[in-house]
This record gives sequence, structure tokens and C-alpha cells, in this order.
Amino acid sequence: MALPSVMVLPLLIVVAAGIYYIYNEVMQFMSKSLVRNKVVVITDAVSGLGTECAHLFHKGGARLILCGTSWDKLESLYDYLTNDADPSETFAPKLVILDFSDMDSMENVVAEVVECYGCVDVLICNSSMKLKAQVQSVSLEMDRNIMDINYFGPSTLAKGVLPTMISRRSGHIVLVNSIQGRLAVPFRSSYAASKHAAQAFFDCLRAEVEEFGIVVSTISHTFINASDPPPVEEPAPKPNTLAAFITSQLTHGVRPSVLANEIMQTVNRKKKEVVLAHPIPRVALYLRSLFPSFFFAVLAAGVKDSVLAEPMQ
Repeated sequence: MALPSVMVLPLLIVVAAGIYYIYNEVMQFMSKSLVRNKVVVITDAVSGLGTECAHLFHKGGARLILCGTSWDKLESLYDYLTNDADPSETFAPKLVILDFSDMDSMENVVAEVVECYGCVDVLICNSSMKLKAQVQSVSLEMDRNIMDINYFGPSTLAKGVLPTMISRRSGHIVLVNSIQGRLAVPFRSSYAASKHAAQAFFDCLRAEVEEFGIVVSTISHTFINASDPPPVEEPAPKPNTLAAFITSQLTHGVRPSVLANEIMQTVNRKKKEVVLAHPIPRVALYLRSLFPSFFFAVLAAGVKDSVLAEPMQ
């Protein structure tokens, strides 16, 4: 007996959804096995994203080196990971104090990281400092601090672990960057500049180390939303709704758990570049490349509107 034509489409949708679910389950299972015994360094393990990554890689049997600026927070994370863990399936993490704002300490940090296991298989650079301010209000000291944390720190650590990767002809470096490493918006000049610098450095590094079997990945995401969003109130009408809409979409949050899963998939599938963003930021990237004059005009109009609205707030 033939199926009625009206039933074909719903049936196909159910079958496709089932296949997609099974595929995701299989890939998640494979993800855990692929990172087993790998030495994985997380540069900011005490952040929301870092904690999610630590949990995923620890469950997968990776040998973790957890870094952060606070020893107390690192110890708390250590307890969280090991309290209910099976010692036969997981490794107790190593802890290392890492503060990219103190560049003088980087030589000792690199030595300590490498000494933990003698090598590094995966380096996840997820440390970041954000700033929203007008250009003229940002001091040179603040500019330098942001560049240290977002650019000089990750690039120096990557250089430090490269010799062990080159000698073993194996390794993976992951830069968790930002969509603003590819697209700059007003009032984030220092932050966007540091992210553009990091993007360029790791793009160059990717080409230079490919012959040694080393993979370099960059993940460009929108704002990390670590907390539940507050109740949304009806916004007041704005003169330039297009500029306001683009800006709001560029900072539309991605959950740490979602980004952590993407990092795991990036490591396992050896992806070289990932853009984790909603459609509007993706469209803005194309507008910036194909219609720059229009894109600049929209952003400039949005700045004028914000300046006019400021006295009324």
C-alpha cells in the first residue's frame, strides 16, 4: 500500500532528524576517544568557556594543563573535575599560573607548561580582555595591556610550545578569537585591533607550520553570553535602526557550552577556520568586503545616533 503524498514530506523530515541525531551522537562519542591521552593546554581555564572546555576534554581522557590567573579558582576547578571522576578513565589535571598581562613571566610559564608532560599536543588560547570605550578615552597603558593579553601573550606562548610540536611533527594550536578580529565596530578600537593582530599572526603561522604536520585553527565567535539574558523590554525607536540592528547582532551572545563543543569538534576534525555567528554578522562580513562604503556609512550613522541619544539617557 502506497503512502499518501501528504505523508511523504513529514516522514522525510522525521527520518532526516533521526539521521542527524544519530550522526551527532556518533561524532560526540568519537570526539572523546580522539582526545584521549592528548596533552591539552587551556590558557584561561577558570573562565566560563575555559571551564566548559576543561570538563569536555577531561571527560574525553585528555591530559589537561589548566592555566589561569587565580590559584584558588584553579584549585576549585581541579576539585570539580576530579571529585566524581574515574581515575582509570581520566587524568588529574596539572595547574599553572598564567597571566598574559605579565609578559616578563612568559619564559618561565612556557618552561613550566612544557615540563608538565614534556610536550603539548593541543594549545587552546582562549584568554581575552574586552573594552568598550571611545578612542580618545583609552590610555596608552590600557592599549598595551589589551595587546599583551589578546595578542602578545597567545603569540608568545604559541612560539614557546612550537619547538616540541615541530620535533614531533604533530600538534594543534587553536586561537579562540572573535568576530571582531575580522570585522571592527565603533567603541571597541583597542579590542578589535588586538583581535585583528592575533588573527593575522595565527593565519601566517598556519602556513608556516603546515609542513611539520601542525594544524592552526582560528574560531571567530560573537559575544560569549555566560549568563541568562535579562527580560527584554520594548526598545525605543531609533533614528538609524539598521546600524543599531547590525551592532546588536554583532554582540549577540553564544553560550560557553556551545562554543566549547565547537572547539572540541575543531580539534577532532582539524578545521582551520570557524565562524560561529548568526546570519547578520556573516552578512556584515560580506558587506565589509564587497560594499565597504555602504558598510562604513551605516556604522558612522549609528555612532552619530548614539552620541545624540547620550545626553537623554
